Amino acid sequence: MAKKLVVLIAMAAAALGYLGVGPAAAASPAVLGGGSGMIIANEALCTLTTIGHDNAGRLVGITAGHCGEPGGAIVPEYREDAGVVGHIVGKNPDLDYAVIQFDPAKVAPVNHVGKVTITNIGAPASFPDVVCKEGLRTGNTCGIAWGDLLQSHETWTQMCVIEGDSGSPVVRGTTLVGMVNAYVGFACLGPELGTNLDSIMNDINANGGVGAGFRPI
Repeated sequence: MAKKLVVLIAMAAAALGYLGVGPAAAASPAVLGGGSGMIIANEALCTLTTIGHDNAGRLVGITAGHCGEPGGAIVPEYREDAGVVGHIVGKNPDLDYAVIQFDPAKVAPVNHVGKVTITNIGAPASFPDVVCKEGLRTGNTCGIAWGDLLQSHETWTQMCVIEGDSGSPVVRGTTLVGMVNAYVGFACLGPELGTNLDSIMNDINANGGVGAGFRPI
């Protein structure tokens, strides 16, 4: 009887083990929006500026151009288990922006991250506007906008930013007006400078392809 019981237990365990073998459950989509952190090409940490659809219905996003090269894989910083959810498909070094095409099966796009909500894209900020950003490293910070000090496609502000905040959305209220690209001098002390979103969109639309006709979620 004892031998028979041992055999039955072994058979039951084997059956349970067999039933447990199968394809792993698919990971749930990663929630991403302007202000979400990203790991790019397994090396750079940057922030997503915005996410939405282009005129072909593709799910696309924008970030700082110095964050990676075309082909660079995108992994959500807070959801590494989601794996690669998109790739950089183009960039403009002069305006320092990059276009990302996301896999819609792996990403749930949102217009609100942290304390920043994006409802539309608008004209650049100018003095004495107060603008805010949501970034991977320093979260939500705000500061006065100094305006265009050197080039017409840039706006300088007094927001606190450090490495990893590159690409962060810069908003005036809920209007996306720019992205974070760099700081001058010392982090969080020197002024932040970034590319205006209207300049980026004009360039993307002029070139056509992925991102043309972009509208945020």
